[in-house]
Amino acid sequence: MEQKHPLPPFTVETAKQKTQMAEDAWNSRDPQKIALAYTIDSEWRNRDVFVNGREEIVQFLTAKWEKELDYKLRKEYWAHTDNRIAVRFEYEYRNKEGKWFRAYGNENWEFDENGLMKRRYASINDLEIKETDRYL
Repeated sequence: MEQKHPLPPFTVETAKQKTQMAEDAWNSRDPQKIALAYTIDSEWRNRDVFVNGREEIVQFLTAKWEKELDYKLRKEYWAHTDNRIAVRFEYEYRNKEGKWFRAYGNENWEFDENGLMKRRYASINDLEIKETDRYL
């Protein structure tokens, strides 16, 4: 049976650990590795895009990082309950035309008993920035 520790129910410490693990995984920009943290039938809402299952996660992330170059992410633990974690995040990236952006948002995560994320709902806003304004 697949497990991704720490497992729910979460404490403040383990919720923060799970948040850091997610940040590290996403900064790897490895869609295959990232997809393994989610259930096979995981449900996502990412802005206005709905993604279902690991295969679609890999496709979504592959396309994302073909457009969002030099991606760097920071996540911050916000709150949790037994099997849910809320985070805020920001990330920076450059598009193919060389323009820089910072994206801000919130994510709500729900985990199964094996510590795999079964639901991820993300609300995200992008702001164009100057390269000199980058801090990630």
